[in-house]
Amino acid sequence: MPTETPSAGPATGTRALEHPRREDIRLAEVLHALADPMRLRVVCRLAAAHTELNCADIELPVSRSTCTHHFRVLRENGVIQQIYRGTAKMNVLRTEDLDALFPGLLEGVLRGAALQADRLGED
Repeated sequence: MPTETPSAGPATGTRALEHPRREDIRLAEVLHALADPMRLRVVCRLAAAHTELNCADIELPVSRSTCTHHFRVLRENGVIQQIYRGTAKMNVLRTEDLDALFPGLLEGVLRGAALQADRLGED
């Protein structure tokens, strides 16, 4: 069952997004979320940043609505957490949850993505 993540700031006028509880995150859903190249790019960027990033800080070569879709898939499948800070939607990897549920998965995916990028000459 999804849980709400409180937004930062005062209670009046705040918005919250639904996220799956740790125990509700499923491997097949995480793998589905990570299988898309654009979503994998988001995950790699968040992992490299080691901090929250605004959606606008992660450039994707797709339309704004498609970006929104990719972030939603990552959130709904338990890969990222999104928090409103004012008008900005901040994103952070759910590293602790993913490592607890699927030890080594995130590290392996990130390592594989880096190796593939090196082979293809990508950033």
